[in-house]
Amino acid sequence: MSKKPLKILMLGAEAAPLVKVGGLADVVGSLPIALKQRGHDVRVALPHFSFLDAEKLGLKVTKMVEMAWADHVEYAPCATMHFGEVPYYFVGGSPIWRDKQVYRDGQRVDGAKFVFFALAALQLVHELDWKPDIVHVHDAHPGAAIYYLATHRQSDPFWAETATVFTIHNLVFQLNHIGESLHMGGLLPSEDANIPFWGRDGLMSLAINYADMINAVSPGYAAEILTDEYGAGLQKLLALRQERLTGILNGLDYQAWNPATDSALLQPFSVEQLAERVVNKHTLQAELGLPVGDDPLLGVVSRLDHQKGFDLAAQTLPALLKSSNAQLVMLGTGQPEIMTALYQLQEQFPQRVSLNFKFDLQLAKRIYGASDFFLMPSRYEPCGLGQLIAMRYGSVPVVRAVGGLRDTVLDQDQQPNQGTGFTFDAYEPAAFLTALQRAIRCYNEQPQAFLDLQRRAMLADFSWSISAQKYEALYEQAMAHRQAEHGN
Repeated sequence: MSKKPLKILMLGAEAAPLVKVGGLADVVGSLPIALKQRGHDVRVALPHFSFLDAEKLGLKVTKMVEMAWADHVEYAPCATMHFGEVPYYFVGGSPIWRDKQVYRDGQRVDGAKFVFFALAALQLVHELDWKPDIVHVHDAHPGAAIYYLATHRQSDPFWAETATVFTIHNLVFQLNHIGESLHMGGLLPSEDANIPFWGRDGLMSLAINYADMINAVSPGYAAEILTDEYGAGLQKLLALRQERLTGILNGLDYQAWNPATDSALLQPFSVEQLAERVVNKHTLQAELGLPVGDDPLLGVVSRLDHQKGFDLAAQTLPALLKSSNAQLVMLGTGQPEIMTALYQLQEQFPQRVSLNFKFDLQLAKRIYGASDFFLMPSRYEPCGLGQLIAMRYGSVPVVRAVGGLRDTVLDQDQQPNQGTGFTFDAYEPAAFLTALQRAIRCYNEQPQAFLDLQRRAMLADFSWSISAQKYEALYEQAMAHRQAEHGN
Protein backbone atom coordinates (compact mmCIF):
# COMPACT_ATOMS: atom_id res chain seq x y z
CA MET A 1 0.00 0.00 0.00
CA SER A 2 0.97 3.65 -0.40
CA LYS A 3 3.04 5.11 2.46
CA LYS A 4 0.06 7.14 3.63
CA PRO A 5 -3.64 7.39 2.77
CA LEU A 6 -4.01 9.67 -0.22
CA LYS A 7 -6.66 12.21 -1.14
CA ILE A 8 -7.63 11.40 -4.72
CA LEU A 9 -10.07 13.35 -6.89
CA MET A 10 -11.20 11.43 -9.98
CA LEU A 11 -12.79 13.19 -12.93
CA GLY A 12 -14.62 11.30 -15.65
CA ALA A 13 -17.50 11.68 -18.07
CA GLU A 14 -19.17 8.48 -16.88
CA ALA A 15 -19.06 5.96 -14.04
CA ALA A 16 -20.99 2.70 -13.84
CA PRO A 17 -23.67 2.09 -12.86
CA LEU A 18 -24.65 5.75 -12.46
CA VAL A 19 -23.79 6.95 -15.98
CA LYS A 20 -22.64 4.41 -18.54
CA VAL A 21 -21.94 4.56 -22.26
CA GLY A 22 -18.87 2.33 -22.61
CA GLY A 23 -16.01 0.62 -20.84
CA LEU A 24 -14.69 3.89 -19.43
CA ALA A 25 -17.63 3.86 -17.02
CA ASP A 26 -16.67 0.46 -15.62
CA VAL A 27 -13.21 1.74 -14.72
CA VAL A 28 -14.33 5.03 -13.16
CA GLY A 29 -17.00 3.15 -11.24
CA SER A 30 -14.79 0.33 -9.94
CA LEU A 31 -11.30 1.75 -9.36
CA PRO A 32 -12.37 4.27 -6.67
CA ILE A 33 -14.02 1.48 -4.66
CA ALA A 34 -10.85 -0.63 -4.83
CA LEU A 35 -8.75 2.34 -3.71
CA LYS A 36 -11.23 3.18 -0.95
CA GLN A 37 -10.90 -0.39 0.33
CA ARG A 38 -7.15 0.19 0.52
CA GLY A 39 -7.65 3.14 2.87
CA HIS A 40 -7.57 6.14 0.53
CA ASP A 41 -9.93 9.11 0.54
CA VAL A 42 -11.26 8.91 -3.01
CA ARG A 43 -13.91 11.22 -4.39
CA VAL A 44 -15.39 11.18 -7.89
CA ALA A 45 -16.76 14.13 -9.85
CA LEU A 46 -19.15 13.62 -12.77
CA PRO A 47 -21.17 16.01 -14.90
CA HIS A 48 -24.75 16.29 -13.67
CA PHE A 49 -26.30 15.50 -17.02
CA SER A 50 -29.86 16.73 -17.50
CA PHE A 51 -31.17 13.22 -18.10
CA LEU A 52 -30.14 11.99 -14.64
CA ASP A 53 -33.00 11.39 -12.22
CA ALA A 54 -31.85 13.36 -9.18
CA GLU A 55 -34.64 12.05 -6.97
CA LYS A 56 -33.98 8.43 -7.86
CA LEU A 57 -30.25 8.82 -7.25
CA GLY A 58 -30.83 10.75 -4.02
CA LEU A 59 -28.92 13.79 -5.25
CA LYS A 60 -29.14 16.93 -3.17
CA VAL A 61 -27.46 20.22 -4.05
CA THR A 62 -25.03 20.97 -1.25
CA LYS A 63 -22.89 23.69 -2.83
CA MET A 64 -23.36 26.45 -5.38
CA VAL A 65 -20.11 27.27 -7.15
CA GLU A 66 -19.72 30.60 -8.93
CA MET A 67 -17.70 30.30 -12.12
CA ALA A 68 -16.19 33.02 -14.26
CA TRP A 69 -17.36 31.84 -17.67
CA ALA A 70 -16.99 33.80 -20.89
CA ASP A 71 -17.98 37.39 -19.99
CA HIS A 72 -20.27 36.59 -17.07
CA VAL A 73 -20.69 34.57 -13.87
CA GLU A 74 -22.09 31.07 -14.39
CA TYR A 75 -23.43 29.05 -11.48
CA ALA A 76 -22.61 25.38 -11.00
CA PRO A 77 -24.96 23.63 -8.55
CA CYS A 78 -23.10 20.66 -7.07
CA ALA A 79 -25.00 17.68 -5.69
CA THR A 80 -23.60 14.82 -3.65
CA MET A 81 -24.24 11.15 -3.02
CA HIS A 82 -22.30 8.03 -1.97
CA PHE A 83 -21.81 4.89 -4.02
CA GLY A 84 -19.84 1.98 -2.57
CA GLU A 85 -18.87 4.31 0.29
CA VAL A 86 -17.22 6.65 -2.25
CA PRO A 87 -18.47 10.27 -2.28
CA TYR A 88 -19.66 11.50 -5.67
CA TYR A 89 -19.97 15.13 -6.72
CA PHE A 90 -22.38 15.80 -9.58
CA VAL A 91 -21.49 19.14 -11.15
CA GLY A 92 -24.28 20.96 -12.98
CA GLY A 93 -24.64 24.25 -14.79
CA SER A 94 -25.97 25.67 -18.03
CA PRO A 95 -23.11 24.46 -20.30
CA ILE A 96 -23.72 20.90 -19.05
CA TRP A 97 -27.52 20.98 -19.02
CA ARG A 98 -27.69 22.49 -22.52
CA ASP A 99 -26.95 19.01 -23.90
CA LYS A 100 -29.12 16.00 -23.18
CA GLN A 101 -26.59 13.23 -23.80
CA VAL A 102 -23.17 12.23 -22.53
CA TYR A 103 -21.32 12.68 -25.81
CA ARG A 104 -22.11 14.54 -29.00
CA ASP A 105 -20.27 14.72 -32.31
CA GLY A 106 -20.13 18.50 -32.19
CA GLN A 107 -16.87 19.65 -30.62
CA ARG A 108 -18.37 22.99 -29.65
CA VAL A 109 -21.08 21.42 -27.48
CA ASP A 110 -18.81 18.81 -25.88
CA GLY A 111 -15.96 21.29 -25.51
CA ALA A 112 -18.01 23.78 -23.48
CA LYS A 113 -19.70 21.05 -21.46
CA PHE A 114 -16.55 19.27 -20.38
CA VAL A 115 -14.29 22.31 -19.92
CA PHE A 116 -16.91 23.86 -17.65
CA PHE A 117 -17.30 20.58 -15.73
CA ALA A 118 -13.56 20.12 -15.19
CA LEU A 119 -12.96 23.67 -13.98
CA ALA A 120 -16.07 23.71 -11.79
CA ALA A 121 -15.03 20.42 -10.15
CA LEU A 122 -11.66 21.93 -9.23
CA GLN A 123 -13.34 25.05 -7.92
CA LEU A 124 -15.72 22.91 -5.85
CA VAL A 125 -13.03 21.06 -3.90
CA HIS A 126 -11.10 24.31 -3.51
CA GLU A 127 -14.13 25.91 -1.85
CA LEU A 128 -14.64 22.80 0.28
CA ASP A 129 -11.00 23.18 1.37
CA TRP A 130 -10.40 19.53 0.49
CA LYS A 131 -6.94 19.55 -1.07
CA PRO A 132 -6.27 16.46 -3.25
CA ASP A 133 -2.87 14.84 -3.37
CA ILE A 134 -3.85 13.55 -6.81
CA VAL A 135 -6.23 14.76 -9.49
CA HIS A 136 -6.80 11.71 -11.68
CA VAL A 137 -8.38 12.50 -15.06
CA HIS A 138 -9.90 9.77 -17.20
CA ASP A 139 -9.68 10.36 -20.95
CA ALA A 140 -9.77 13.67 -22.76
CA HIS A 141 -13.14 14.99 -21.61
CA PRO A 142 -12.01 16.43 -18.22
CA GLY A 143 -8.50 17.14 -19.56
CA ALA A 144 -8.88 20.90 -18.98
CA ALA A 145 -8.36 20.19 -15.27
CA ILE A 146 -4.78 19.08 -15.91
CA TYR A 147 -4.08 22.07 -18.14
CA TYR A 148 -5.58 24.46 -15.60
CA LEU A 149 -3.46 23.08 -12.76
CA ALA A 150 -0.30 23.22 -14.85
CA THR A 151 -0.87 26.88 -15.70
CA HIS A 152 -2.28 28.10 -12.35
CA ARG A 153 -0.22 26.31 -9.70
CA GLN A 154 2.18 29.21 -9.26
CA SER A 155 -0.61 31.74 -8.74
CA ASP A 156 -2.69 29.56 -6.39
CA PRO A 157 -0.79 27.89 -3.52
CA PHE A 158 -3.76 25.59 -2.85
CA TRP A 159 -2.73 23.50 -5.87
CA ALA A 160 1.04 23.81 -5.54
CA GLU A 161 1.66 20.22 -4.45
CA THR A 162 -1.30 18.48 -6.13
CA ALA A 163 -0.04 15.97 -8.70
CA THR A 164 -1.93 14.96 -11.83
CA VAL A 165 -2.42 11.57 -13.43
CA PHE A 166 -3.95 11.13 -16.87
CA THR A 167 -5.39 7.80 -17.99
CA ILE A 168 -5.78 7.21 -21.73
CA HIS A 169 -8.73 4.93 -22.36
CA ASN A 170 -9.00 5.59 -26.09
CA LEU A 171 -6.51 7.89 -27.81
CA VAL A 172 -8.75 8.41 -30.83
CA PHE A 173 -11.29 10.57 -28.99
CA GLN A 174 -9.25 13.75 -28.57
CA LEU A 175 -11.67 16.71 -28.40
CA ASN A 176 -9.55 18.96 -30.60
CA HIS A 177 -10.25 22.51 -31.81
CA ILE A 178 -12.09 23.71 -28.72
CA GLY A 179 -10.17 26.96 -28.30
CA GLU A 180 -13.43 28.88 -27.91
CA SER A 181 -14.45 26.69 -24.95
CA LEU A 182 -11.01 27.03 -23.35
CA HIS A 183 -11.27 30.80 -23.72
CA MET A 184 -14.67 30.83 -21.99
CA GLY A 185 -12.98 29.11 -19.04
CA GLY A 186 -10.14 31.64 -18.98
CA LEU A 187 -7.61 29.37 -20.69
CA LEU A 188 -5.64 29.95 -23.88
CA PRO A 189 -4.39 27.31 -26.32
CA SER A 190 -0.92 26.07 -25.47
CA GLU A 191 2.10 27.49 -27.26
CA ASP A 192 4.28 24.46 -26.45
CA ALA A 193 6.00 23.40 -29.67
CA ASN A 194 6.03 19.77 -28.51
CA ILE A 195 2.28 19.61 -29.14
CA PRO A 196 1.19 19.31 -32.79
CA PHE A 197 -0.18 22.67 -33.92
CA TRP A 198 -3.62 21.12 -34.51
CA GLY A 199 -3.71 19.78 -30.93
CA ARG A 200 -2.76 22.90 -28.98
CA ASP A 201 -6.42 23.56 -28.21
CA GLY A 202 -7.30 19.86 -27.83
CA LEU A 203 -8.00 18.25 -24.47
CA MET A 204 -6.20 14.96 -25.17
CA SER A 205 -3.01 16.72 -26.29
CA LEU A 206 -3.05 19.17 -23.40
CA ALA A 207 -3.59 16.46 -20.80
CA ILE A 208 -0.78 14.32 -22.23
CA ASN A 209 1.62 17.25 -22.37
CA TYR A 210 1.00 18.63 -18.89
CA ALA A 211 0.17 15.60 -16.68
CA ASP A 212 2.71 14.54 -14.07
CA MET A 213 2.17 10.89 -15.02
CA ILE A 214 0.32 9.23 -17.88
CA ASN A 215 -0.96 5.69 -18.19
CA ALA A 216 -2.82 3.72 -20.79
CA VAL A 217 -5.31 1.02 -19.81
CA SER A 218 -3.01 -1.87 -20.68
CA PRO A 219 0.74 -2.32 -21.12
CA GLY A 220 0.16 -3.41 -24.72
CA TYR A 221 -1.78 -0.27 -25.57
CA ALA A 222 0.83 1.91 -23.85
CA ALA A 223 3.42 0.49 -26.25
CA GLU A 224 1.18 0.66 -29.31
CA ILE A 225 0.27 4.34 -28.98
CA LEU A 226 3.93 5.20 -29.48
CA THR A 227 3.69 3.87 -33.05
CA ASP A 228 2.45 5.54 -36.22
CA GLU A 229 -0.26 2.89 -36.62
CA TYR A 230 -1.93 3.46 -33.26
CA GLY A 231 -0.67 6.89 -32.16
CA ALA A 232 -3.57 8.87 -33.70
CA GLY A 233 -1.17 11.69 -34.60
CA LEU A 234 0.13 12.03 -31.04
CA GLN A 235 2.86 9.40 -31.16
CA LYS A 236 5.68 11.97 -31.23
CA LEU A 237 4.25 13.87 -28.27
CA LEU A 238 3.87 10.60 -26.36
CA ALA A 239 7.44 9.61 -27.25
CA LEU A 240 8.67 12.89 -25.76
CA ARG A 241 6.86 11.96 -22.54
CA GLN A 242 7.67 8.26 -22.66
CA GLU A 243 9.45 8.35 -19.30
CA ARG A 244 6.16 9.46 -17.74
CA LEU A 245 4.06 6.86 -19.62
CA THR A 246 3.13 3.41 -18.36
CA GLY A 247 0.39 0.83 -18.83
CA ILE A 248 -1.92 -0.51 -16.13
CA LEU A 249 -4.39 -3.19 -17.07
CA ASN A 250 -8.01 -2.48 -16.22
CA GLY A 251 -9.55 -4.73 -13.62
CA LEU A 252 -12.91 -6.46 -13.50
CA ASP A 253 -15.49 -6.11 -10.74
CA TYR A 254 -15.65 -9.72 -9.58
CA GLN A 255 -18.72 -9.10 -7.44
CA ALA A 256 -20.74 -7.60 -10.28
CA TRP A 257 -19.55 -10.30 -12.70
CA ASN A 258 -19.86 -13.60 -10.87
CA PRO A 259 -21.38 -16.67 -12.58
CA ALA A 260 -21.97 -18.30 -9.20
CA THR A 261 -24.40 -15.56 -8.11
CA ASP A 262 -25.64 -14.07 -11.41
CA SER A 263 -29.44 -14.06 -11.40
CA ALA A 264 -29.50 -13.66 -15.19
CA LEU A 265 -28.34 -17.27 -15.54
CA LEU A 266 -30.86 -20.10 -15.24
CA GLN A 267 -28.06 -22.23 -13.78
CA PRO A 268 -25.42 -20.36 -11.75
CA PHE A 269 -22.09 -22.17 -11.70
CA SER A 270 -18.47 -21.94 -10.61
CA VAL A 271 -15.24 -23.48 -11.83
CA GLU A 272 -15.92 -26.39 -9.46
CA GLN A 273 -19.35 -27.02 -11.03
CA LEU A 274 -18.42 -26.33 -14.63
CA ALA A 275 -20.47 -29.29 -15.92
CA GLU A 276 -23.65 -27.49 -14.82
CA ARG A 277 -22.90 -24.69 -17.28
CA VAL A 278 -24.38 -26.67 -20.17
CA VAL A 279 -27.88 -25.93 -18.84
CA ASN A 280 -27.33 -22.27 -19.73
CA LYS A 281 -26.18 -23.17 -23.23
CA HIS A 282 -29.20 -25.35 -24.00
CA THR A 283 -31.55 -22.77 -22.50
CA LEU A 284 -30.09 -19.95 -24.61
CA GLN A 285 -30.21 -22.07 -27.76
CA ALA A 286 -33.89 -22.77 -27.18
CA GLU A 287 -34.60 -19.11 -26.35
CA LEU A 288 -33.01 -17.89 -29.60
CA GLY A 289 -34.34 -20.61 -31.88
CA LEU A 290 -31.03 -22.39 -32.43
CA PRO A 291 -30.82 -26.20 -32.48
CA VAL A 292 -30.37 -27.40 -28.91
CA GLY A 293 -27.29 -29.55 -28.55
CA ASP A 294 -23.56 -29.70 -28.09
CA ASP A 295 -22.40 -27.97 -31.29
CA PRO A 296 -19.91 -25.19 -30.47
CA LEU A 297 -21.66 -21.90 -29.73
CA LEU A 298 -19.83 -18.66 -30.61
CA GLY A 299 -20.86 -15.54 -28.71
CA VAL A 300 -20.51 -11.80 -29.41
CA VAL A 301 -21.46 -8.91 -27.14
CA SER A 302 -20.09 -5.72 -28.66
CA ARG A 303 -20.44 -2.56 -30.64
CA LEU A 304 -20.56 -3.79 -34.20
CA ASP A 305 -18.08 -1.41 -35.79
CA HIS A 306 -14.67 -1.26 -37.43
CA GLN A 307 -12.72 -0.67 -34.23
CA LYS A 308 -14.14 -3.89 -32.78
CA GLY A 309 -13.27 -5.76 -35.97
CA PHE A 310 -16.70 -6.71 -37.19
CA ASP A 311 -15.99 -5.73 -40.76
CA LEU A 312 -13.37 -8.50 -40.53
CA ALA A 313 -15.86 -10.82 -38.83
CA ALA A 314 -18.43 -10.26 -41.57
CA GLN A 315 -15.83 -11.35 -44.13
CA THR A 316 -14.66 -14.37 -42.12
CA LEU A 317 -17.72 -15.96 -40.54
CA PRO A 318 -19.36 -17.26 -43.77
CA ALA A 319 -16.34 -19.47 -44.46
CA LEU A 320 -16.30 -20.67 -40.86
CA LEU A 321 -19.98 -21.60 -40.81
CA LYS A 322 -19.62 -23.42 -44.14
CA SER A 323 -16.70 -25.49 -42.88
CA SER A 324 -17.85 -26.28 -39.33
CA ASN A 325 -20.79 -27.18 -37.13
CA ALA A 326 -20.61 -23.90 -35.18
CA GLN A 327 -23.54 -21.74 -34.12
CA LEU A 328 -23.36 -17.97 -33.65
CA VAL A 329 -25.23 -15.54 -31.39
CA MET A 330 -24.51 -11.80 -31.60
CA LEU A 331 -25.75 -8.96 -29.41
CA GLY A 332 -25.10 -5.29 -30.09
CA THR A 333 -25.64 -2.39 -32.44
CA GLY A 334 -23.29 -0.53 -34.72
CA GLN A 335 -22.49 0.64 -38.20
CA PRO A 336 -25.24 0.00 -40.78
CA GLU A 337 -22.95 -1.55 -43.40
CA ILE A 338 -21.67 -4.11 -40.91
CA MET A 339 -25.15 -4.92 -39.68
CA THR A 340 -26.30 -5.38 -43.29
CA ALA A 341 -23.47 -7.84 -43.94
CA LEU A 342 -24.41 -9.76 -40.80
CA TYR A 343 -28.06 -9.89 -41.89
CA GLN A 344 -26.84 -11.60 -45.05
CA LEU A 345 -25.00 -14.11 -42.88
CA GLN A 346 -28.20 -14.88 -41.01
CA GLU A 347 -30.08 -15.31 -44.29
CA GLN A 348 -27.41 -17.76 -45.46
CA PHE A 349 -27.44 -19.76 -42.20
CA PRO A 350 -30.88 -19.12 -40.65
CA GLN A 351 -30.78 -22.17 -38.37
CA ARG A 352 -27.36 -21.43 -36.93
CA VAL A 353 -27.16 -17.64 -36.55
CA SER A 354 -29.06 -15.46 -34.07
CA LEU A 355 -28.65 -11.69 -34.46
CA ASN A 356 -29.90 -9.40 -31.71
CA PHE A 357 -29.30 -5.79 -32.70
CA LYS A 358 -30.08 -4.10 -29.39
CA PHE A 359 -28.74 -3.40 -25.89
CA ASP A 360 -29.83 -6.01 -23.34
CA LEU A 361 -27.65 -6.53 -20.25
CA GLN A 362 -29.51 -9.65 -19.13
CA LEU A 363 -29.14 -11.29 -22.54
CA ALA A 364 -25.47 -10.26 -22.56
CA LYS A 365 -24.94 -12.14 -19.31
CA ARG A 366 -26.72 -15.19 -20.67
CA ILE A 367 -24.43 -15.14 -23.71
CA TYR A 368 -21.34 -14.92 -21.51
CA GLY A 369 -22.63 -17.79 -19.38
CA ALA A 370 -23.67 -20.03 -22.27
CA SER A 371 -21.31 -19.56 -25.23
CA ASP A 372 -18.33 -21.85 -25.68
CA PHE A 373 -16.27 -19.14 -27.38
CA PHE A 374 -16.31 -15.34 -27.27
CA LEU A 375 -15.16 -13.38 -30.33
CA MET A 376 -13.16 -10.11 -30.20
CA PRO A 377 -11.37 -9.60 -33.55
CA SER A 378 -10.53 -5.97 -32.73
CA ARG A 379 -8.64 -3.65 -35.05
CA TYR A 380 -7.35 -2.02 -31.86
CA GLU A 381 -8.35 -2.60 -28.23
CA PRO A 382 -6.95 -0.37 -25.46
CA CYS A 383 -7.87 -2.94 -22.82
CA GLY A 384 -11.18 -4.67 -23.39
CA LEU A 385 -13.53 -5.94 -20.71
CA GLY A 386 -15.45 -8.40 -22.86
CA GLN A 387 -12.67 -10.97 -22.86
CA LEU A 388 -12.24 -10.63 -19.08
CA ILE A 389 -15.95 -11.19 -18.47
CA ALA A 390 -16.01 -14.08 -20.94
CA MET A 391 -13.13 -15.84 -19.18
CA ARG A 392 -14.80 -15.30 -15.80
CA TYR A 393 -17.93 -16.98 -17.22
CA GLY A 394 -16.13 -19.87 -18.91
CA SER A 395 -16.46 -18.62 -22.48
CA VAL A 396 -13.09 -19.09 -24.17
CA PRO A 397 -11.98 -15.90 -25.99
CA VAL A 398 -10.86 -15.88 -29.62
CA VAL A 399 -9.17 -12.53 -30.07
CA ARG A 400 -6.76 -10.53 -32.15
CA ALA A 401 -3.46 -10.18 -30.25
CA VAL A 402 -3.56 -6.40 -29.91
CA GLY A 403 -3.54 -3.99 -26.96
CA GLY A 404 -5.11 -5.37 -23.82
CA LEU A 405 -6.20 -8.52 -25.61
CA ARG A 406 -2.56 -9.49 -26.07
CA ASP A 407 -1.95 -8.83 -22.37
CA THR A 408 -4.84 -10.94 -21.10
CA VAL A 409 -5.34 -13.89 -23.46
CA LEU A 410 -2.67 -16.56 -23.85
CA ASP A 411 -2.89 -18.72 -26.96
CA GLN A 412 -3.68 -22.36 -26.21
CA ASP A 413 -1.55 -23.82 -29.00
CA GLN A 414 1.44 -21.62 -28.20
CA GLN A 415 1.22 -22.32 -24.45
CA PRO A 416 -0.72 -25.58 -24.00
CA ASN A 417 -0.40 -25.63 -20.21
CA GLN A 418 -1.06 -21.92 -19.66
CA GLY A 419 -3.37 -21.00 -22.53
CA THR A 420 -6.62 -19.16 -21.83
CA GLY A 421 -7.89 -18.68 -25.38
CA PHE A 422 -6.95 -18.44 -29.05
CA THR A 423 -5.25 -15.47 -30.69
CA PHE A 424 -4.26 -14.23 -34.14
CA ASP A 425 -2.01 -11.39 -35.31
CA ALA A 426 -2.75 -10.13 -38.82
CA TYR A 427 -5.96 -8.19 -39.39
CA GLU A 428 -6.93 -10.53 -42.23
CA PRO A 429 -9.80 -12.99 -42.77
CA ALA A 430 -7.39 -15.92 -43.21
CA ALA A 431 -5.73 -15.28 -39.85
CA PHE A 432 -9.02 -14.92 -38.01
CA LEU A 433 -10.44 -18.00 -39.72
CA THR A 434 -7.42 -20.08 -38.74
CA ALA A 435 -7.81 -19.08 -35.09
CA LEU A 436 -11.51 -19.94 -35.15
CA GLN A 437 -10.83 -23.31 -36.75
CA ARG A 438 -8.17 -24.10 -34.14
CA ALA A 439 -10.67 -23.26 -31.40
CA ILE A 440 -13.44 -25.40 -32.83
CA ARG A 441 -11.05 -28.28 -33.49
CA CYS A 442 -10.02 -28.20 -29.83
CA TYR A 443 -13.67 -28.21 -28.75
CA ASN A 444 -14.70 -31.05 -31.08
CA GLU A 445 -11.63 -33.27 -30.90
CA GLN A 446 -9.99 -32.59 -27.52
CA PRO A 447 -12.75 -32.26 -24.92
CA GLN A 448 -10.43 -32.66 -21.94
CA ALA A 449 -8.01 -30.05 -23.28
CA PHE A 450 -10.95 -27.69 -23.86
CA LEU A 451 -12.22 -28.28 -20.31
CA ASP A 452 -8.78 -27.53 -18.89
CA LEU A 453 -8.64 -24.40 -21.04
CA GLN A 454 -12.01 -23.24 -19.71
CA ARG A 455 -10.89 -23.76 -16.13
CA ARG A 456 -7.66 -21.82 -16.62
CA ALA A 457 -9.63 -18.96 -18.16
CA MET A 458 -12.05 -18.89 -15.23
CA LEU A 459 -9.23 -18.96 -12.68
CA ALA A 460 -7.26 -16.08 -14.24
CA ASP A 461 -7.23 -13.15 -11.81
CA PHE A 462 -7.99 -9.74 -13.28
CA SER A 463 -9.56 -8.28 -10.16
CA TRP A 464 -9.25 -4.58 -9.34
CA SER A 465 -7.19 -5.31 -6.23
CA ILE A 466 -4.12 -5.96 -8.39
CA SER A 467 -4.62 -2.89 -10.58
CA ALA A 468 -5.31 -0.67 -7.55
CA GLN A 469 -1.87 -1.45 -6.16
CA LYS A 470 -0.31 -0.40 -9.45
CA TYR A 471 -2.25 2.86 -9.41
CA GLU A 472 -0.92 3.53 -5.92
CA ALA A 473 2.62 3.22 -7.27
CA LEU A 474 1.69 5.52 -10.16
CA TYR A 475 0.34 8.13 -7.74
CA GLU A 476 3.57 7.98 -5.74
CA GLN A 477 5.55 8.60 -8.93
CA ALA A 478 3.34 11.54 -9.86
CA MET A 479 3.74 13.09 -6.40
CA ALA A 480 7.51 12.62 -6.52
CA HIS A 481 7.68 14.48 -9.84
CA ARG A 482 5.42 17.22 -8.51
CA GLN A 483 7.45 17.65 -5.33
CA ALA A 484 10.70 17.76 -7.32
CA GLU A 485 9.35 20.42 -9.66
CA HIS A 486 7.71 22.37 -6.84
CA GLY A 487 10.98 22.34 -4.93
CA ASN A 488 12.73 23.91 -7.89
